[in-house]
Amino acid sequence: MTIIHQGQPMLMRGAPPDQARLAMILLHGRGASAEDILLLAAELPQLEVAYFAPQAANNTWYPNRFVAPVATNEPHLSSALETIANLVNEVVVRGVPHERLMVLGFSQGACLALEFAARHPRRYAGVFGLSGALIENGDRPRHYAGDMAGTPVFLGCSDADFHIPTERVHRSADVFRQLNASVTERIYPGLGHSVNEDELAFIGEVMRKAAEW
Repeated sequence: MTIIHQGQPMLMRGAPPDQARLAMILLHGRGASAEDILLLAAELPQLEVAYFAPQAANNTWYPNRFVAPVATNEPHLSSALETIANLVNEVVVRGVPHERLMVLGFSQGACLALEFAARHPRRYAGVFGLSGALIENGDRPRHYAGDMAGTPVFLGCSDADFHIPTERVHRSADVFRQLNASVTERIYPGLGHSVNEDELAFIGEVMRKAAEW
C-alpha cells in the first residue's frame, strides 16, 4: 500500500492511556488539522479521557467527495482507514479496551469514522459522525456485515448541508441498525455544516454512561 498518512503527527491530550477511563479518537475534516479537532475536547465532559487525534497528509484524508466512486479516492482512503486501524490497535495495547474506546469525526473525518466502524464492527463505547455519512462505494451501496453489539452510534447533520446529502445520512443509519448498533439520528433544520450544542450534549451523555461501566 502507498504510504500517505502513515508517519504524520498524532496528537494526544487528556489522561495517560494506562490511567484513562475512556479513550477517544478524533478525526478532523478536510482542510483542518488535528489541533482543530482537539478543540472539541474542551467542550466535552471533563472525565479521565485520553484523546488521540491523527493528522492527515496535506490536511485531507482523501481528495474527492465521499459520494465519488471510491477508486477516485484511492490510495488515500485505504491509507486513512489503515491509519485509524493502527491507532485503534495502539490504544488497545496501551490499556484501553475497545469497549471503552470512542471514535468521533467531523465532516470528512465523520465519513471516515463511520466507514471505519462499519468495516470493523464490534462493541465500541461510541461512534459519532458529525456532518458525515458512510463512504460506501461512491453512489453504489456497499455490503457490511458483523455485530456492533449495541454500540451507541450518533449521526448528526443539517438538512441544508451542501456537502452531505440527507438521504445518505438516512442510509447510514439503516446500515448501522442492521449491524446491531444503537443508532441516534438527528437532522437539524437549516443548521449548515457545523457542530451544535445538542450534538455535544448527546456525546457527553454517552461518555458519562460509558465512564460508569
